[in-house]
Amino acid sequence: MSIIILLILISLSIAIIFLLIFYWSMKSGQYDDTYTPSVRMLFEDKAKKKNTNEQDKKQEVAKS
Repeated sequence: MSIIILLILISLSIAIIFLLIFYWSMKSGQYDDTYTPSVRMLFEDKAKKKNTNEQDKKQEVAKS
């Protein structure tokens, strides 16, 4: 009978820990932006384009 009480206490403590972690993540703004991730793939990454253009120019200079 004592093992059942021990297991219940352990499971309750783990559940409370997970609840506290979830509460902390909600307060820190982890789930605030739900729209941007769904449309991020539709936008072009301008930083990559800039880097590839610079690399192309460097390659052209190196060939000349």
